[in-house]
This record gives sequence, structure tokens and C-alpha cells, in this order.
Amino acid sequence: MLQAFRRVLVTLLIFLFVASSVKAAQADEEDSGSVIDVMGKVVDHHYFALPGYELQLPRIMLVDGEWHFYSSTGAALNSGDFVEENGVLVPSNGNEVTLDMSITSHLVYVWIGIGLTLWLTIAMARRYKRGQGRKTEPKGWFQNLFEVVFVFVQDDIAKQNISNDKYRKFVPYLFAVFVAITFMNLFGLLPWGVTATADITVTAILAFITFVLTQWNGSKDHWEHVFWFPGVHPLMRIILTPIEIIGLFTKPFALAVRLFANMLSGKIMIICILGLIFIFADIFGSIAGIGVSFLSVPLTAVLYILKAFVGILQAYIFTLLSAVFIGMAAAEHEHHEEGIEAHA
Repeated sequence: MLQAFRRVLVTLLIFLFVASSVKAAQADEEDSGSVIDVMGKVVDHHYFALPGYELQLPRIMLVDGEWHFYSSTGAALNSGDFVEENGVLVPSNGNEVTLDMSITSHLVYVWIGIGLTLWLTIAMARRYKRGQGRKTEPKGWFQNLFEVVFVFVQDDIAKQNISNDKYRKFVPYLFAVFVAITFMNLFGLLPWGVTATADITVTAILAFITFVLTQWNGSKDHWEHVFWFPGVHPLMRIILTPIEIIGLFTKPFALAVRLFANMLSGKIMIICILGLIFIFADIFGSIAGIGVSFLSVPLTAVLYILKAFVGILQAYIFTLLSAVFIGMAAAEHEHHEEGIEAHA
């Protein structure tokens, strides 16, 4: 009886989320005037969507050396200093915006993801400091889940890819990246939420942090194999050195694009499948739209579960590759081939 009740409850929750997504898509359709606005759902916005409400976010812009601060896009338009062209604010005097530092929905979700990660780690650190989980067993499912994730990142990601004498100092970063990306990925499951990692600027910043950390901790051997190549003929260095330098930047580029593309494609797929309801209704009538919904809604519910799995998987892949790159750069190598150069 209890198991059946749980199944019904889970089913109702899934359909509630899907129904909310359908309603949001319908609202976007009415606003845009098109059958379905796919890109309008995945691009960044200057408002923070809540159930049934849109919280306008501040606009901060630099124009001709002067900063302009407004509480919302509407406030900027009402000031008369800006007009809206193709959905973009431009100065009314014809000048160009030098720098736009406005708060956006993707940025808010990045802050929420980082904030939740900090709160989680600080809360657990206080428990361990009191001896709970250190002198005694972890208490509650929350602390047990935290310990499982932390030990997984430490033993199966950091320790497996970074040398035993160096891996511990990278565990906090790897754990924070894994948890923060997981939060940001899963926020997109909310009907009114957005996936911050479906923004290339967000994934690029994360990849840049890994890049800086990797190069900063690069060993002497790492840089020798980039610029000098011990044991390799001098003529070969002319070819290999540029390739290695390019390789330093292609790794973080691959990190950023992989995470961005996977999360963006998942969001678009869900919107497109739900959009079939409106497309069929627009072409063949409301009865056809209702008929398609019997396929689209259950399929979307399945995709929601798949996207949750993919969100955690992509956080794991990003963290794993970060550990691999850091481990490769920080590793010390034994040079058995140095004598080759002397005989060349």
C-alpha cells in the first residue's frame, strides 16, 4: 500500500512539473507571437522567473565613462536615457554601451549554486568540528549523503588521477566544482528554472579556473615537456612545442564546450518535444494537439529523469577531467631518455 502511494505521488509530481512547463511554454508562445519560442526559453534573461511571477533584475551599464544603475529594464527605459531595440537596451543619445554588467538569470543561478555549495560545506564542517562524523558516526541522511559524495570525489576522482603526495590539496576544489555544477545542472529541471551551465560564458569561466589551477601547479617536468622535450631532437622541438602550447588551451576549451553543449541540448530537446503540442494544435487544430500530448507529456517526464542523470554525469565528467589535467601537469617524471640527446 505504501509503495503504491509513493508511485502515485511521484507520478503526480512529475506531471505537475510537466504541466508547469507546458504553461510556461504557452506563455512564451503568446509573448513571442510564434508557435513556440525555443531559443527564448534557453537564452539569458534580465528577470528571475518564479512560479507565476517575474522578478526584474538590476541593469548596470557603462556608457562613455559614466556608470548607469537601474533597478530593472523598465526603470532604465523610463529614465529616458535608454531605448529598447530588438530586445536590447541602447543609449537614446546614439552612443554605444561600453560595458554591460547587468545581473541576469543565469548569473543568479550561478550565485545560488555557489551559495548552496558554501552553505553545505560550512554546515558539514561545523558538524565534523564538533566531532559528529569524526568521533562518532555521521548523523542523518544529509550528513551521510555529504560523506558519500566527498569520499567519492576524494578517493575515486582526486586520488586516482593525482599523485598521492599532492591530491589532498585539490580535493576541496574538485568537490566544490562537482557539487556546484550539479546544483546548476539540476536547477534546469524546475519549470521556471534555467540551466546556468547551458550558457557558454558560465562553462568557460569554470574551465578557465581549472586551466589557471592546472598551470599554476604545473611541475618543472610539465613545463619542460611543453617547451623543451628532454631527449627529443632539437629539430623536432620546432614542431612539438607549438602543438603542446595549443594543447594547453584546447583542454579547457573542450571542458567548456562539452558541458555547455550537453546541457543546452537537453533543455532544447525537452522544449521541442513539448512544443509538438502547440505545433500540431496550430496546424491541425486543438484536438490534434491534445492527441499529441498523450505522447509528448509522458516522453517529457522520461526525459526529465534522463536529464537529472545527465546533469549529475556531466558534473562528474567535468570534475574527472579537471583532476586528470591537474594530475598530468603536477606529475613528476623520470627521464630515462636524456642520454639520447647527448648521442644525437
